[in-house]
Amino acid sequence: MSIPKRHPYDFDPTYGLGLADLRAIRPPPEAKGFDAFWQERYRKALAVDPSPSLTRSAIQNGKWIVHDLSYTSTEGFRIGGWLLLPHHGTVQRGLIVGHGYGGRDQPDLDLPVENTAILFPCFRGLSRSSRAPISPDPAWHVLHDIDDPDRYIIGGCVEDVWVAVTVMNTLFPGTTGRTGYSGISLGGGIGALAIPFDRRIDRGHLTVPTFGNRPLWLTLPTIGSANAVQAYSHTHPEVTETLRLFDAATAAKRIAVPILCAVARFDPAVAPPCQFSVANALPTKNYNEIFILDAGHFDYPGQQAQASALMAKVGTLFGTP
Repeated sequence: MSIPKRHPYDFDPTYGLGLADLRAIRPPPEAKGFDAFWQERYRKALAVDPSPSLTRSAIQNGKWIVHDLSYTSTEGFRIGGWLLLPHHGTVQRGLIVGHGYGGRDQPDLDLPVENTAILFPCFRGLSRSSRAPISPDPAWHVLHDIDDPDRYIIGGCVEDVWVAVTVMNTLFPGTTGRTGYSGISLGGGIGALAIPFDRRIDRGHLTVPTFGNRPLWLTLPTIGSANAVQAYSHTHPEVTETLRLFDAATAAKRIAVPILCAVARFDPAVAPPCQFSVANALPTKNYNEIFILDAGHFDYPGQQAQASALMAKVGTLFGTP
């Protein structure tokens, strides 16, 4: 165990909680109309014609053929990203990969999967999907249209995932019912919100997911995007009700497919109690697995070994039929 003891923050990124304390945390009370809110958004996302466009990328790789990709998501928002196809073998599965609030400047070329088409969308407003007036700065992006649940950008990012699944299944019909989702931090929270309402997603991997247990998320000190929302909530207390509709822990209770969830005991950017709220909300099933990291969003001894062990589990999860 190598939980960091020294750090530059004026708060404790473990929040004084041991592993037993973290495992005891439960999701908050649900917002009224939670299911109806997301089911209606999903219905609208399914009706979108994504009109995907592919061009060969300048990126060269021995395992993957890399394409630049764009598609139309909800509200006519054009999403940019990449598509990886195997040089050898046939496409038997699909995988959608979300990113953190740092955005993405290239696809991951070292994912341990075979015979898989991998789509890397950039969430609306970020990286290849940047567009005025949305700020790419996490502190502003997370506040975009936060006063309107129907237009809040986090909901749009969830829809970007659903439309990405449509793109995958359209381009590669053999991936229908055989498409997974993997996301970290921002992408982890988005995945927790997206997966339970899209039966086309058959398994998922979430690492240090954000947006879990919003009442806690709004109170715990952090250097992450929650800090901006906390400041905003001081003058706009009504935002607390909006955020209950975007609670990743509430959504995780509804996930009915295999999930590998990696959560950290120390994390200055996504408070561990909020991460564990997501993991602990997952239905108790033999096929779900919780992987404990010593830290997230912070370098620590033993990090590489833990990352390698987690990646091996990712390969097993997405490599199975």
